[in-house]
Amino acid sequence: MITEQIRALIEGETDKVAVMANVCAVIHETMGFWWTGFYRVKGDELVLGPFQGPVACMHIGYGKGVCGTAWKEQHTIVVPDVEQFPGHIACSSLSRSEIVVPVFTQDGSVSAVLDIDSKELATFDTIDKEYLEEICKLLSPLK
Repeated sequence: MITEQIRALIEGETDKVAVMANVCAVIHETMGFWWTGFYRVKGDELVLGPFQGPVACMHIGYGKGVCGTAWKEQHTIVVPDVEQFPGHIACSSLSRSEIVVPVFTQDGSVSAVLDIDSKELATFDTIDKEYLEEICKLLSPLK
């Protein structure tokens, strides 16, 4: 199971960026998604963090696009068709569906979001949501 693989991989590591980098690599290589990465909360915007895939947007405003909305609303957002999401930020025209999962700190604030894009419509479901949320919980204790 991917969750157990990630748990074993990051056990004992305290650097959040290093963990994010390896989590992206595991998800991306195992699942074969188009783009897998983190955006980190820096002030009033999300800033590109570790990722796997093509070049991406570097800054996303609070409440903007799927990532900024997941941060603002503090819950996972599954988008079956990005063309139907109001205000979608198109870093790549090849992205067709998306899931964004907030990473919470120990005190409950959002420190980052995990963003995964697919070139296919309706790629993500409730099972993906559950497992990705579990993976993101592993990052909560990290600084």
